[in-house]
Amino acid sequence: METILSPRSLSPLFNPKSSCSKTLSSSSSSIQPRSNPLFLTKTINCTLKKYQPQSLTSSLPKPTSWLSHAQQGLAALAITLALNFSPLLPGGNASASEFDVINEGPPKESYVVDDAGVLSRLTKSDLKRLLTDLESRKNIRINFITVRKLTSKADAFEYADQVLERWYPSVEEGNNKGIVVLVTSQKEGAITGGPAFVQAVGETILDATVAENLPVLATEEKYNEAVYSSAKRLVAAIDGLPDTGGPLTKDNKRESNFKTREETDEKRGQFSLVVGGLLVIAFVVPMAQYYAYVSRK
Repeated sequence: METILSPRSLSPLFNPKSSCSKTLSSSSSSIQPRSNPLFLTKTINCTLKKYQPQSLTSSLPKPTSWLSHAQQGLAALAITLALNFSPLLPGGNASASEFDVINEGPPKESYVVDDAGVLSRLTKSDLKRLLTDLESRKNIRINFITVRKLTSKADAFEYADQVLERWYPSVEEGNNKGIVVLVTSQKEGAITGGPAFVQAVGETILDATVAENLPVLATEEKYNEAVYSSAKRLVAAIDGLPDTGGPLTKDNKRESNFKTREETDEKRGQFSLVVGGLLVIAFVVPMAQYYAYVSRK
């Protein structure tokens, strides 16, 4: 038997959305009096999403063009140049080592201020033993100072006088004190001191030590030997012993590559004889051969 379905009975099968909507509408109409908390929650969530706070990075001002970048770079460059090339002042917090030596005062546990860092431990130990014995016997103290370079004074003598005045302000304090300065970059040294020190050493030994021991050995970068040999020479002079002398200077004179006038004239005469002989041979030999050929005919 065949069953004939009407179009109305088939409509729910081919259009499910309409049926569902009808069902939902009927159910909603039946639950109309109740309040729907989910609807309020969705509304609040949507409202919070709309008013989210902006991030901190988005609120900061951003450079609008390359001109602002260029201005910031020039400002940083100007600050760097100002810090690097600003002059150092001798007072206050000066970073130069020569001022640090002056401000720190004389060494208490030793006799050396090796600011240049060129002296070995053995040299410092030998100086301490030698100068401690001198001070205990003769009541004369000698301090040695090494610095790399000088920027505040013209030479080592002015710097040595400045150190003596700052370390021992009164005449009584500096009467028996001696200061020996060695500047490694300039390869020079200086010696100064109070009246008792100068009288005990003598002007001759002072001048010889400054002219021979310090500069000669410093030029060869033998700083340990320069300092210790100067100390031994000064101590020997104070004790009244014979002068130990300075280092032997090496003769570094180089031979000249240029010829003298006499050698040039001699070489020129020999060259002239050789050239003249060649010219004579060049002319005479062909003529002799031609004459011999013609005479045969």
